[in-house]
Amino acid sequence: MEWSATSAKGAFLDTIKLCSDHRIRPSNSWRPVTPELGSTEFISALAAGMKAKLMVEVASGVSPSTIALAAAARHTGGKLVCIVPEPVLAESKRVIKDTGLKDMVEFKTGNPFELLPKYKNIDFSLVDCNSEHNADLLKLLDVNPSKSVVVANNLVGKTKGLEGHVKGVPNEVAVRSTKHPIGEGMEVTVIKKADEPQKNDGSGGGNDHEAEEGGPAKTKNSRWIVRVDAKSGEEHIFRVPRSWRTSTLRKIIHA
Repeated sequence: MEWSATSAKGAFLDTIKLCSDHRIRPSNSWRPVTPELGSTEFISALAAGMKAKLMVEVASGVSPSTIALAAAARHTGGKLVCIVPEPVLAESKRVIKDTGLKDMVEFKTGNPFELLPKYKNIDFSLVDCNSEHNADLLKLLDVNPSKSVVVANNLVGKTKGLEGHVKGVPNEVAVRSTKHPIGEGMEVTVIKKADEPQKNDGSGGGNDHEAEEGGPAKTKNSRWIVRVDAKSGEEHIFRVPRSWRTSTLRKIIHA
């Protein structure tokens, strides 16, 4: 999967700044959909790094993940379609306007089971599976078979994600699902052409470094992972929880 370290880093840093700005947080309705440390930044960097153009989110309201994907869209020149319930539309628009990302987001209201099938060749999808009913939305996704990512979030209890089964994907396309890349309740599915050459796969083509000492943004609960490609010289930099192994990042972004 072609990867842009520049876009990933830009979206990552924008997301940190925007989501930590208390001025954009509604007093009552701000409810993080991705509560685990680093997961919001991870989503933004992943969407921007893979150069996603069409992104679709199904959520119960605006959240850090909405801002994360909108920030990614700004770096890729893409668009985020956010499907939310009608009662939260006004508040959702206000929050996004306050971030300066209004032009990146198109809000839609209505039955997501009717709206979602209208979008074809989606590059990046995020579905809040806070109920088994919502998890069924994953089966309606029309993904870009050349390269796409599906994030199923809030998979609680017995609720299941895609588990590697994606509708309409031909046999020559590789599908890989990883559960709980950051904490509990998240599944990331990467779809790409099976014959696509591996780039930055960590098999002798680059080096991984954990920036535990020195440098900015060192915290007790997180660390920086720096991925250097030996051929291109590009650096891929991410902040992740200390409990998250370096191999997990490599597995997801270089799948």
